[in-house]
Amino acid sequence: MKKLITTLAIACLACSSAVHAQTTASKTELATKVVTLQQGPELDRLVTQLAGSAAQDLIAKWGPQLEANVPKAKQKKASEDLNAELNKYAQDTKQLIAKRVGKVSADVLVPAYAERFTLEELQQIAAFFESPAIKKYQASAPELGNMFVQKLIDATRTDVVARAKQFDDAALKIVGSAPAAAGAGKPAKK
Repeated sequence: MKKLITTLAIACLACSSAVHAQTTASKTELATKVVTLQQGPELDRLVTQLAGSAAQDLIAKWGPQLEANVPKAKQKKASEDLNAELNKYAQDTKQLIAKRVGKVSADVLVPAYAERFTLEELQQIAAFFESPAIKKYQASAPELGNMFVQKLIDATRTDVVARAKQFDDAALKIVGSAPAAAGAGKPAKK
């Protein structure tokens, strides 16, 4: 009898381990699906922003060099050449970042989702991202976001320019001479 109970206990442990392994595999599959489904236009914008941020660092580094080291007569051509190189850099950087999205998602997001959500919750999240309304939202989000940003810029432009003038006046008192480039502090036009 004792041997039968021990055998049943071992069998139950084996079944429990098999069920746990299946549940873990199912959660990992669902977590992978959820990560893939959520990566829509917002991710594309993020990749573009990251590449643009890297490009801004180069602009900040090389813009003053252009003005300081290139004669005025040659600055327009040099600026055009730098802009062409900068565009190549931005496109290459965007591609480099985009290539890493899948691996980083698999290494970071999939295990995090599998750990934080139950199998049932992952199923609900997947169903949410597969719904027609969410797909329509994801497709519309970039345009709606751009509309909002443009209107926000338009609505705040006068105040931001006025505040930039106040800053320029204060900076002039501190530094003692006018800035090299006019127009700093104005909001970017889209």
